[in-house]
Amino acid sequence: MAIPKKMRAAILVEQKKPLVVDTVDLPETLDVGQVLVKIHFSGICGSQLGEIDGAKGEDKFLPHLLGHEASGVVVDLGPGVKHVKPNDKVVMHWRKGLGIESNPPSYTWKNKKLNAGWIATFNEYAIVSENRLTVIPYDFDMKVAALFGCAITTGFGVVENNAKVRIGESVVVYGAGGVGLNIIQAANLAGAHPIIAVDLFDNRLNIAKEMGATHIINASSSDAKEEISKALGSKLLDVFIDNTGRPEIIEYGYSKTSSNGRVILVGVPKKGADTKLYTLPLHFGKLITGSHGGEAKPYEDIPRYSSLIGPGKVNFGRLITKIYKLDEINEAISDMKSGKLAGRCLIEF
Repeated sequence: MAIPKKMRAAILVEQKKPLVVDTVDLPETLDVGQVLVKIHFSGICGSQLGEIDGAKGEDKFLPHLLGHEASGVVVDLGPGVKHVKPNDKVVMHWRKGLGIESNPPSYTWKNKKLNAGWIATFNEYAIVSENRLTVIPYDFDMKVAALFGCAITTGFGVVENNAKVRIGESVVVYGAGGVGLNIIQAANLAGAHPIIAVDLFDNRLNIAKEMGATHIINASSSDAKEEISKALGSKLLDVFIDNTGRPEIIEYGYSKTSSNGRVILVGVPKKGADTKLYTLPLHFGKLITGSHGGEAKPYEDIPRYSSLIGPGKVNFGRLITKIYKLDEINEAISDMKSGKLAGRCLIEF
């Protein structure tokens, strides 16, 4: 199939402003290692909210496309591609997988260059680097498949690879958004107890309870520190997982964990938001570390985690709480920021 000349996409033109939904021009040919994918569903991750709000500071690549988790169908291949073929159903992920890392695609918008990385998913089609794609079975639910691009693999990877949760260990998960809910679900599978979920919104906490949280705490209506202590009782805290990136929460988690506890940082702090820690405990067994997508290996982890769906050991579909059209993407982003939306939303193409 020939590459479409145009597609509709959501474009970040200016930080802290709504995305612009408009028509984008595609290149005429695919470069080495590039794959053309027709996107079915895209998730919206907290990382994109951070990009829009400028959490990491000035964005030097404006205007550009966004999005790093999606499901789709392969349409065409550039030279050298070996791990996917036309008509394959695929998960699109930001973590590197198998195959070539291509050059980023050359899109244009209003006759000027439109930047995009190796993956962008807020668009009808995407020219993606081969190593950002993993093939899935033809009967795979494409809505759920989109979540394997980040939310599921990150959440499960945090528990399995970063925190290395063991049976009977206590876990606090601060922030119960899309990734946080999967952390809770994975901690439950790992046999953690208790699993304490903290968030500002009851709708998210209600899903957290369904995912396996033994205790839920609304930090906007109660003293979270006091409630965490009550939930732990005489038990020490083994693992504290932060999805907020807020220094005061990181500092609290570090102080609350046991002498050989682990503090896992998933949320990204705003530029200039420094955290102050007394480092002596790090010499005697305490651990604090950042997570990079749960250190997931998509080509191994997507098949492995998805194998849990059939036996009913997981409920990934429950995480999807609303589906929007591309023209509604700014409404979706607003609903995520306000807490109106629990779980994960999807953009349907």
